[in-house]
Amino acid sequence: MEPMTSSQAIIDFCLEPLKVDMSTEAEREVRRRLEHVIKTFRTRLAQPVSVDFSQMPSQVINEAAHGYE
Repeated sequence: MEPMTSSQAIIDFCLEPLKVDMSTEAEREVRRRLEHVIKTFRTRLAQPVSVDFSQMPSQVINEAAHGYE
């Protein structure tokens, strides 16, 4: 996976597992807020930021501990 630099690509990747209805006002508000966070973060760093999700550590869920076997 290539590092993502586009704000919209990062937001799309993060929201994709939620299967959010793209036609709601709530979805547009979430995107607006996330876009603001990314832009603010980039401004404070004074350089573009890329995100490489392939370097993100895996989450292991112990299903037996939660009663799912």
